[in-house]
Amino acid sequence: MNIRRFSRILPLTMALFLAACGGETAEEAPASQPAVEPAAEAEPAEGSMDAMAEEGLMDPNEASVDALLAVEGLDQAAVDALVAGRPFDDMLQVDAVLAEHMGEAGREMVYASVWKPLDLNQASGEEILLIPGVGERMEHEFEEYRPYRAMAEFRREIGKYVDEAEVERLAQYVELR
Repeated sequence: MNIRRFSRILPLTMALFLAACGGETAEEAPASQPAVEPAAEAEPAEGSMDAMAEEGLMDPNEASVDALLAVEGLDQAAVDALVAGRPFDDMLQVDAVLAEHMGEAGREMVYASVWKPLDLNQASGEEILLIPGVGERMEHEFEEYRPYRAMAEFRREIGKYVDEAEVERLAQYVELR
């Protein structure tokens, strides 16, 4: 995992963890409650995104207001608009709502944390281009190998153009339905 991505998701992960624990750290927990032990890492199901990727991106349809407010670039008005616009069928709808509150660069920054996975075999080119860091060349590569039958196929084909870390970063934005 690259350090830039880790530094963006660590504060959010910690905030979500503390919220789930009622805001208490192990040192502050009453003596009658056992200290929270770290959960064992679950093995991801075959064809699913890696565990960190699943933690790293929040679905705009399911994220809490507090979690959305913790995302760099989202203010109260943008979060209120997202919540009011639910449910979203795709990222084009999310992008239309956020475009009323921020520019393209701001939305790209938000999409590093908030994302509704795209169907690899059905997403439009316009939707694929919303993935942070994806340009027209990579959008073409996504579409060229359709239909994908498994995420392993996506990783293999896209891996011809970018390194393994970038393939995994891109994989968190897509799924097969």
